[in-house]
Amino acid sequence: MFQSSRLYLENLNSTEDIVINQGGTSSGKTYSIIQALFSIAISNERKIITVVGQDIPNLKAGALRDAIEISNGSEELKQLITNYNKSDRVFEFRSGSIMEFKSYSDMQDAKSGKRDYLFINEANGISHGMFNELHLRTKVRTFIDYNPNTEFWVHEKLIGKEGVKLLISDHRNNPFIDSKIRNKIEALKDIDLESWRVYARGLTGKIEGLIFRNWDRSYIFPPDAKLLGYGLDFGFTNDPTALVEVRQSNGELFIKSLIYETGLTNQDISARMDTLGISRNEDIICDSAEPKSIEELRRMGWRVEGANKGADSIKNSIDILKRYKMNIVGDSGSLVRELNSYKWKVDKNTGKSINEPLDILNHAIDSIRYFALNRLGQDNSGVYYII
Repeated sequence: MFQSSRLYLENLNSTEDIVINQGGTSSGKTYSIIQALFSIAISNERKIITVVGQDIPNLKAGALRDAIEISNGSEELKQLITNYNKSDRVFEFRSGSIMEFKSYSDMQDAKSGKRDYLFINEANGISHGMFNELHLRTKVRTFIDYNPNTEFWVHEKLIGKEGVKLLISDHRNNPFIDSKIRNKIEALKDIDLESWRVYARGLTGKIEGLIFRNWDRSYIFPPDAKLLGYGLDFGFTNDPTALVEVRQSNGELFIKSLIYETGLTNQDISARMDTLGISRNEDIICDSAEPKSIEELRRMGWRVEGANKGADSIKNSIDILKRYKMNIVGDSGSLVRELNSYKWKVDKNTGKSINEPLDILNHAIDSIRYFALNRLGQDNSGVYYII
């Protein structure tokens, strides 16, 4: 029906109450679990399968995208799916089973609904209390996956307990990724050994040397928050295009992730920005390494400009952003994940941090940096202000 890996079979054939997938980047853990859930849905009558993420944008960029890719890639599977409701994010099957993709605002919200199978995607973005509410209302089995940046409630509450299976995977378990991605992941060993353990081997890490600690979560923009503009980092096949909105209130920055998606052409980016209601009179600061993309967006009527990069532009933009408290607004799970992983490189000989960040999981952060370089300045007293 579809090409699969050993990780798919390990999940599909599990009999434990809880199956934990701890894995490095590009290990294929999410993809394999979704494949297993498709197999369960078509082989069992009238089962309810719920896939849960910390927010809807995160699901759309990850687990839901994988599900759509898997279903579109198999003619046999297409014949067994009777309907896909795009607005509600629900697959319906000839077996009478359904697979729904959801997020919950709080533990009370999580008490609504029961299911046969549960998949909690990127579990380190969901509280233990919410997990309990969802798992208690799951009849057969719960699947969990995450990147092991650091220990969290899964390690304390679940691993090693009766009825819990732990699968640890890394990119070597995924036969479907290209050598360029593998080489980039393995290259971390010569840059930062701790990050290599986490991302290349799927081992639980202790992330030290985080660059940004001056941030918090915010549910909404304050009513008086002034729109300053947008930052845009171009991506395509392997790296996502990232767009952030930047506002300011009482000297603090309020930042929201708007786009975090691979495979977008410049025409797609333009259409997404129109859908988001972004005015073509607002400033959008882009990666200056993409002059062709910048020019194409200009010809579509967008007010875009390249970031003022220089020899020390990365460090300078980080220094600028450290002068502010940053509030991450709403459904910005991809940005939060990056902030929790964005750290300085470590000299492998001395073990000391050097003033250069790791070039991994930094796309939304780069879009913020570009905006900072062009629109957040410094006066002679060292106090930063809006230009």
